[in-house]
Amino acid sequence: MASKVIVIMLLMMGLCGAVFAAEAPGEAASAAEAAKEELQLNLNIVWTCIAAFLVFFMQAGFAMVEAGFTRAKNAVNILMKNLMDFSVGTIAFFLIGFGLMFGKTNGLFGTTLFGLSGVEPGSDWNWTFLIFQTVFAATAATIVSGAMAERTKFAGYLAYSFVITLFIYPIFGSWAWGGLLDGGGWLEGLGFLDFAGSTVVHSIGGWLALAGAIVLGPRIGKYGPDGKPKAILGHNIPLAALGVFILWFGWFGFNPGSTTTGDGSIGYIAVTTNLAAAAGAIAAMTVSWVIMKKPDASMALNGALAGLVSVTAPCDGVSPVGAILIGAAGGALVVFSVLFIDRVLKVDDPVGAVSVHGVCGAWGTIAAGLFNCESGLFYGGGVKQLGVQLLGVVAAFFWAFFLGLILFTVIRKTIGLRVTAEEEAKGLDIGEHGMEAYAGFQIFTTT
Repeated sequence: MASKVIVIMLLMMGLCGAVFAAEAPGEAASAAEAAKEELQLNLNIVWTCIAAFLVFFMQAGFAMVEAGFTRAKNAVNILMKNLMDFSVGTIAFFLIGFGLMFGKTNGLFGTTLFGLSGVEPGSDWNWTFLIFQTVFAATAATIVSGAMAERTKFAGYLAYSFVITLFIYPIFGSWAWGGLLDGGGWLEGLGFLDFAGSTVVHSIGGWLALAGAIVLGPRIGKYGPDGKPKAILGHNIPLAALGVFILWFGWFGFNPGSTTTGDGSIGYIAVTTNLAAAAGAIAAMTVSWVIMKKPDASMALNGALAGLVSVTAPCDGVSPVGAILIGAAGGALVVFSVLFIDRVLKVDDPVGAVSVHGVCGAWGTIAAGLFNCESGLFYGGGVKQLGVQLLGVVAAFFWAFFLGLILFTVIRKTIGLRVTAEEEAKGLDIGEHGMEAYAGFQIFTTT
């Protein structure tokens, strides 16, 4: 009897072992898959955070470019604007903008309001995505300051920075990028391509800058009695050049970072981004050399930025040769655009922000419909993609430009948009901030 019991127990143990042996490979595979997913998520978080930090550093680049291309008596004002548009924009975007842009109830008539309301909470990824999108929103706001430099009231600047990051930028962003988290948008649904923001970030900022410069009017002395423009030289081209190099460096977070994924596509997008920037600088230098008989440094610097802005929308889906062509076209275009806006439209844009960001952002978005290797017109994709891209460009212009006209007009008639003629002549550093950028070294003039 005892022997039978022992035999039965051995059989049961063998059966259980067989069952466990059968289940172990499946459990091991599941555990391995879970570990792989967790590792990939952590890679995504680390890469996206690094990219966000690079894009944040672009604020320093914008500050240096704008300060260098303007006069010494306004340098403190430029620095304060770049500091505060990021600070004000961070709070506004967190409280309302992010939810409007990416929440389940996002969009113009959405009900999402505060913080992550309307966004699925409790995810490490959501916090990462928030900081990444925050630095993008701040970039759109800071573009405007360059076109309105040297004559804008600081209080007025704070007001429009708040509204842009609170509402204007997030609503258009929801149309094109809402589906990146919990939302969705009508342009996105049509297949609109804007990988990293040629239109969503740069053109929105550029068209708002155009509206602001028009409402504000030109600087004193910019146009003579005959209407011809007079050059108002920047005080520090080396500083502007440093800013461009910082922006070029930061763009390796802007474009490759928009993968929000730690994978092999990062390197490819970095290559297309870099090629377009180099081509833009070369093209702008060449065109300015032909037109002005000298290789103009300011045009070449803006040409690099123009190439970067142009490739921002299509950077993930074009060939390296396509990136070179897109960047070169952007570099040439920015020279003609700067001259046209200055001489024909007679809009005073001290740093060329409208041309670099508005015009070249539109070109880059259209270029995605031409050069995309899957759906572009030049690759057999037909005109459908190009049509969607054109629709997005037009929608961005009407949304940002006309809302900008309304916003800046309201600010002008309420808290005020422009400093007095006396403050402008002395410089905004003294008039608005009570200090000098280069104490003991500046000689103030009335021009």
